[in-house]
Amino acid sequence: MTDSRIRPAVADDWPKIWPFFATIVAEGETYAYPDDLTPAQARDLWMERPPGLTVVLEEDGRVLGTAKMGPNRPGRGDHVGTASFMVDPAAGGRGVGRALATYAVDWHREHGYAGIQFNAVVETNHAAVHLWRALGFEIVGTVPGAFRSATHGRVGLHVMYLPLG
Repeated sequence: MTDSRIRPAVADDWPKIWPFFATIVAEGETYAYPDDLTPAQARDLWMERPPGLTVVLEEDGRVLGTAKMGPNRPGRGDHVGTASFMVDPAAGGRGVGRALATYAVDWHREHGYAGIQFNAVVETNHAAVHLWRALGFEIVGTVPGAFRSATHGRVGLHVMYLPLG
């Protein structure tokens, strides 16, 4: 990637995120978001407020991917973080997901989180499962049939965890 950077997302980034967000959700393979989300509803789901953060990976003024991160649960669960990632399919295979994932892990460490928990990694999303395992995440459980994949039917959702302590 030439001249790429990860930075906090701003309101003006949403029109650049929405097209690939909508495409990824419509594919029905990785996110359990409703199919009929409006751009405003999707923005409200994706654009985190403090203590969370949403970032974009930008290259030459183009948003290639985005991630959101923050506490997995409020209150007594806020010492464990979580994150979600989307990469523009046109930028796939270029290391955008890995760069965003590494950023999110570092961000959680810097903010004192004890670990990172992914609540719903679709088991047939092999690229994501491979990336998270390569970064040290472990599958701590799988909920059978918890996701309705557009291609594979009912498949499992992995819960994955990375201790940061």
